[in-house]
Amino acid sequence: MTSKKRTVVLGVVLLVFLALSYVENIIFFEYSGNLFTNPPVAIIVVFIHNILVVSLILLAMTFYVELVLSFFKPRKYEYIVLQHPQVFALVFTLMIILLSIFRASMIVFGTVFVSSLATVLLLSLPNGIIEGYGIYLTIQKTLKRNMNMKDLLTIYSLFFVAAVIEVGFIQLLLL
Repeated sequence: MTSKKRTVVLGVVLLVFLALSYVENIIFFEYSGNLFTNPPVAIIVVFIHNILVVSLILLAMTFYVELVLSFFKPRKYEYIVLQHPQVFALVFTLMIILLSIFRASMIVFGTVFVSSLATVLLLSLPNGIIEGYGIYLTIQKTLKRNMNMKDLLTIYSLFFVAAVIEVGFIQLLLL
């Protein structure tokens, strides 16, 4: 299969998985309030949710790399993300972490209260650092095109630890 055909197939697969992730997010947020009454099940569900998210990020970054390498001529701006993966990974990670904090606030309180945002930020810090590092590694390794199975296992392990911490902190917030 040529690189252009592979890129198109990868793009179609990404679109299908984006649609599936939309459905998964709706289901996750609809049932997440009741989910945290059973912490072991909550850990498993949050872990699977996080794995799906990071896998979707991996797929999207792989598509981006293939798209740039297959369809764009090597000029200054088209390759800037591939030439500076650390900066892009850091910015993207910070965006995802902020969205994750808002998600936790929505799960616990049903809405985002500005008055309680500092507390949620403080309690989310350990989880945010672990998830952030996992997302950063995923993006950086994918953009550098040197992701291997050991890296993937490390990233998924980080997200398991993050799921345990996240459920623990939500349990504290619910008290």
